[in-house]
Amino acid sequence: MSILGIIAGGGELPRAVAQSAKAQGRPLHVLAIKGSTDESWLNDHSHTWMGIGEWGLAIKTLREAGAQDVIFAGRVDRPNWSDIKVDAKGLLMLPAVIAAARKGDDALLRFISDFYAKEGFTVLTAPEAAPDLVMGEGALGKLKPDADQMQDAHRAFAIIRALGALDVGQAAVVCDGLPLCVEAAEGTDAMIARVATLRPNLRGSADNKRGVLAKAIKPMQDGKTDLPVIGVETVRKAHAVHLAGIALQAGYALVVDRHAVAAEADRLGLFVAGVKT
Repeated sequence: MSILGIIAGGGELPRAVAQSAKAQGRPLHVLAIKGSTDESWLNDHSHTWMGIGEWGLAIKTLREAGAQDVIFAGRVDRPNWSDIKVDAKGLLMLPAVIAAARKGDDALLRFISDFYAKEGFTVLTAPEAAPDLVMGEGALGKLKPDADQMQDAHRAFAIIRALGALDVGQAAVVCDGLPLCVEAAEGTDAMIARVATLRPNLRGSADNKRGVLAKAIKPMQDGKTDLPVIGVETVRKAHAVHLAGIALQAGYALVVDRHAVAAEADRLGLFVAGVKT
């Protein structure tokens, strides 16, 4: 297999993709983004640090490493464009990058993906590079959603589709048919935390778990970048606000450390299920 270039942002996903590639016997090189990538796992892999505006360095490094395929993994917060340091290629690209960013996150990610493709790299999806991370249909642990919870899940998916068409977010929480919150720029964790601020009659309790967190791709996404992800911490945060479970779009959502996720969901009494939409 050819060398895989992983352009790594923050969170657990880049580590999981690297581990998946390693388990497949695939060599890799990580481009770690300064200020975003967690350095705790990098020493196990060949890697190079880069600034978010160092586009020339990124291309040069990937070519020298022999990478033909690349994948984007992890979270990268939007910078203050006037403050970022750029190399020569980054300086040439900056106006187009800013213009794409003004159209929304999905437009920006498509622009970056197209840039690497034009430079001769094959941009892989997470299912292509790390198929073991993809959530299939059905429950991950022992618990399964009941009929009412499935209705909440499908309503949440419908909300994601509607708002996702405007490039708003990939997650929503619905309880007994009532939308409690939707994800925007704050991210999933902050969105989940807002559930606890709502009136007690609208949400679940320790004795009566209610409500479903759903995560799915936006309608315009091509599946190459920014797929919805959950891990053990997502399960713990959902439990902390007394949700009944988590529904993921089957085939288009990723689970980091799935055995640990299943075990934690069983321990805390939540379901984690892949649902066709």
